[in-house]
Parts: sequence; C-alpha cells; structure tokens
Amino acid sequence: MKGKLLRLIRLAVEVKPDELAALLWSFAYFFSLLCGYFVLRPIRDEMGVAAGPGMLPYLFTGTFFAMLCVIPFFGWVVKNFRRSQFIPYTYWFFIANIAIFWVLFQTDFERTYIARAFFVWTSVYNLFVVSVFWSFMTDIFKTDQGKRLFGFIAAGGTTGTILGPTVTFALAVEMGPANLMLVTAALLAFASLCVRQLTRLARAQASDTQAAEPEAIGGGILAGISEAVKSPYMLGICAFMLLYTTTSTVLYFQQADIVRAAFSDAGERTRIFAGMDLAVSTLTLLCQLLATGRLVKRFGVTPAIMALGAITAIGFAALALAPTMAVLIAFQIVRRSADYAIQVPSLNVLYTVVSREQRYKTKNFIDTAVFRGGDMASGWAYQGLARGLGLDIATIFWLCVPVAVVWMAVAWWLGQAQDKMATNNIEAPTAPQTGG
Repeated sequence: MKGKLLRLIRLAVEVKPDELAALLWSFAYFFSLLCGYFVLRPIRDEMGVAAGPGMLPYLFTGTFFAMLCVIPFFGWVVKNFRRSQFIPYTYWFFIANIAIFWVLFQTDFERTYIARAFFVWTSVYNLFVVSVFWSFMTDIFKTDQGKRLFGFIAAGGTTGTILGPTVTFALAVEMGPANLMLVTAALLAFASLCVRQLTRLARAQASDTQAAEPEAIGGGILAGISEAVKSPYMLGICAFMLLYTTTSTVLYFQQADIVRAAFSDAGERTRIFAGMDLAVSTLTLLCQLLATGRLVKRFGVTPAIMALGAITAIGFAALALAPTMAVLIAFQIVRRSADYAIQVPSLNVLYTVVSREQRYKTKNFIDTAVFRGGDMASGWAYQGLARGLGLDIATIFWLCVPVAVVWMAVAWWLGQAQDKMATNNIEAPTAPQTGG
C-alpha cells in the first residue's frame, strides 16, 4: 500500500521513501491551517468593506500595533519552550480567541467594534500561524529537500484554501459568519496533532532523541528584531517584504472600492470574496502539483522569487493603461496564484540556511510586524496620494511599476546570497533533518 502511494505521489513530487510520512503530515498540517483561515478570510474582508475604504488605513494601523504587542510575548514563549511545546501552545491560544469572538457575536454588544476587532485579530492570526508553520518546515527539512518538497507541501495549504471558501460560500448566508468560526477552531486543534506527529517522526529518524527535539532556543525576547537589523541577509528579506506589501495594499484598496460599489448586501460581498479565493486556489493548486517543485529544483530559488515582481510590474502597467474591474480581477487572480504557488515556497527556502533563532524569532518578526508595518505605511501613503494629493488611480498604478522593479532587484540579490550560503554549507546547527 505504501509503495503504491509513493508511486502515486511521485507523479507530482520527487519524494524519497523515508520522506513520505513527513511530507504527508506536513501537507495535512498546512491544509488544516489555511482551510481554517480561508473560512474566516471572506468574513474578515466583508467586515473591512462594511467599515468603508476610509477605515482600512486605521484597521491596518491597528493590526501593526497589535503585532508589536504580540511579538515580545511570542519571543518569550520561543525562548522558554521547545518547539513541540510552543507551536501547539500558539494554536491553542488562537482557539481560545475564536471562542471569545464566537461568544461576542452572540451578544448585543456594539457589532461595529467587534467587527473591527475581528478584522485586526484575523490579520494577526493568519500571519502568526503560517509563519510558525514555515519556521517549523525550515527547521526539519534541508535546503535541497525544501526545493523539492515545499511546493507540494504548499499544495496542502492550497487545498485548504479551496475547501475553506467553498464552505463559507455555501453556508455564509444560511448559518451566519459567527458559527463558521468553530470550523476554524477544530482545524487548529488538528494542526496541533500534526505538529506532534512530525516531532515524533524527527525523533524516530535521529539516533539521538535529544538532538531530534532540541532544547528551547533561548536568547532575548526581542532577538528577532536585533537579528533582523544585524544581518544584511535578513535586512534584504525585510526589504523584499516591504516592497511586496506596498504593491499588495494598493490592489487590496482598489478591490474594496470596486466590490463596495458593486454590491450592497453583506452576504453577497462575502460570497464574491469567497468566489475569488476559490478561483485563485484552484489555479494555485494546479501549479503547485504540476510545476513548482520541478521548476525550483531546475532553475533555482532566484528566478522563483523574482517571478512575482515581474508579474506585478506588468500587471500595474496594464491597469494604468486600462484601470477596469475586469483587468483588476484578472491581475489579482494571476498575482495571488503566483504568490502562493511560486513565491511562498521559494521564499521560505531562504530560511533553510540561517540559525534556529533567526528561523523562529526573526522570521516571525518579518512575517508579522514588517509585513503589517508595510501594510500600514503603504495604506496611509495610498490615502495621501489618492485623497490628499488627488492623484488619479492610473498615476498611482504607474508609480507602482518601479516599486516592482526594485523588488525584483532585491529578490535577485537574495537568491544569489542563498545559493552561496547553501553551497558553502553556512548553516547553523539544527535538529536532524527528516530524510536525506
């Protein structure tokens, strides 16, 4: 049975026999995280639209400061607990949060404030759970394994992004958004089980059990910030993330404006967002299963992390020439598909050559505070350009083209640096890797 399964999976990914179990548990792990989030995402987007485009910069600002509050706490947890402890603790913390929001949505408390708090919380939640997932993956897989396997593992998440919005699309109007949150809580509990199974596999593969489950990382609770500042490599990833979020925020604001103008009913807006997510996820899954791993292995990390910048530059130029709803939706679908299918698994390969402290603390800081800081800054910049200076949207789109070109240049430098570090084996000691 295992032999037949291995042959079947090898049609999509180059996996070795001793990697199969870890690959499948990683696939299931990412599936549970993104399925749960994509049940919530259309609900969050509808709440952002209901608040009005003028509120989005404030919501992004609130998200950024919420991140700053959570990072020291997460740093303390990583410092004092082993990964088999702090990763499940993180997920159970968010399960408790979901339970609180579910209760609040049943009360007569001012719904506008709950909706705004939920928007901020969901934005924090998504980045944290996914960041912790990829930190764990870069801790248990080597660089060469990441190039081969991360695309398939990412497909697990994409499968979740298909099922999640499908559930929301079908049940949002009938059940109401609040009750769908309980599905996310159950999936987070399953993610904790996946962490336990992957830890067990790492122990079984190692001759030294203690080495397979390293001690707590230690260090300072703000080490993620200091490591990001001291390392040119990490600063490069910070710059990459800021350039990416700048272009993403412009598109998100335009999406909010267009959907708000086209649909007045909250349930219909939620359904439209779910439909867009479903289209993106389907295209992404096909690419991840059929192409990502083979392309990254053959051409390397550098072209893979440059691809989205090229797509973005072309897309903004097209929007500047024809700023219509059809072009915007097409651009969003292609861009987000390339992001999930190519950029995310390739970008996370960059972390396979850094220390464990950088993998968990610095990566988390970049994936959360830097990401949302870019959202906040670009959100206010967009408001200033569009409403303060009165620039038309075509001009703003043209301004985004050179931003995307600079982003490509940063991606090229990072890819070259990662190749050099991997070739020279400049890699901090970590737990024994899964497989070989």
